[in-house]
Amino acid sequence: MALDVQRLRTEFPILSTQPGGRTLHYLDNAATAQMPRAVIDAVTRHETGDRANVARGVHALAERATAAFEGARAAVADYLNASSPEEVAFTSGTTAAINLAAHGLGAHLKPGDEVVLSELEHHSNIVPWQMLRERTGIEIKVLPVTEDGRIDFTFFDRIVTKRCRLIALTHVSNVTGAVTDVAPVVEAARAVGALVLLDGAQAVPHGPVDVRALGVDLYAFSGHKMYGPNGIGALWGKRDVLAMMPPMLGGGGMIRHVTFARTAYADPPKRFEAGTPPIAQAVGLGAAAQWVQALDREAVAAHELRLTGKMLSGLATVPGLRVIGPTGLQGRRGVVSFAVEGVHPHDLCQWLNDRFGVALRGGHHCAEPLMQRFGLDGTSRASLAPYNTDADIDALVEGVADARRNLA
Repeated sequence: MALDVQRLRTEFPILSTQPGGRTLHYLDNAATAQMPRAVIDAVTRHETGDRANVARGVHALAERATAAFEGARAAVADYLNASSPEEVAFTSGTTAAINLAAHGLGAHLKPGDEVVLSELEHHSNIVPWQMLRERTGIEIKVLPVTEDGRIDFTFFDRIVTKRCRLIALTHVSNVTGAVTDVAPVVEAARAVGALVLLDGAQAVPHGPVDVRALGVDLYAFSGHKMYGPNGIGALWGKRDVLAMMPPMLGGGGMIRHVTFARTAYADPPKRFEAGTPPIAQAVGLGAAAQWVQALDREAVAAHELRLTGKMLSGLATVPGLRVIGPTGLQGRRGVVSFAVEGVHPHDLCQWLNDRFGVALRGGHHCAEPLMQRFGLDGTSRASLAPYNTDADIDALVEGVADARRNLA
């Protein structure tokens, strides 16, 4: 069944606005996707009807807030096909989730232990491991990237050794759009007794993820990229992995018992949720997960793939334009980064915004090592959501060609 994009667009109030008096062509979804009314309404209902703190309140509002918060955890667990809601710890986003994992796993690592990353990684999956290296003396090894922006698995045998304790990779690159083939990653990790963490920030917006089928140990993602609020995300982990991780933050809500002599921590996931959690944001994330699950997944995938093909074909007609990443449709999502000869990415994005109403992202996309790999200071990036249309792609291609003529 084809996706009714025009009907879908009516669920997103912001898409009918005209910033600067121009039709909005929003193609910055990899940075932040827009929120549908279902999510906005869920957050509004909570804040206007159920606002209270969670966990130990015995009054009606506190009980409803707690039920909504834990209901959101259950919705996220269902979205990930987790074995239990107790495998889902709420965080402020992917960055916090990976930092939490680095802190928790770092308690069990020693000098000389190895963590394997790739050149594709977002800074959020680089810097926490570097900080851990400074604290514990671990070593970081890096998988190279092919010319078409994919992880080069031919280097696995050389880089994943018996000293490897963790392989931490992006599930979908936020620059190239390439989807990581997870099966050989898990196989390589198991062969040396290592764990696998995936940065799922760019994967979860495109439909539910089956963490059990993937076979990984930890999975991190953000809510604002999957049509939910800002300031919320999650770290999913297998029960035994979460159980061995100490908390990163201490305070209320994450304890079982406290004396001045010692503290006994709560079981996961509560031990990772110190203080008052982002309750309304979690409610919104749960609503977003349910909203995405209600979509026709095959229709959405076909729609986004068709638009990706149209975008790649259109951009290929612009002289001096270079796509960074796969130029075909196999094993990729609708994230397309490109460089235009003689035009700075920031200037290009400004031109597109001011003259064509196209919202893009320009810069290194928090992936400086990858930019260095391709000899670039930055790129312009267009990224798709189900509500994007042919008109958005037409405006993008027309605007890029116009910028090339006038700015190069």
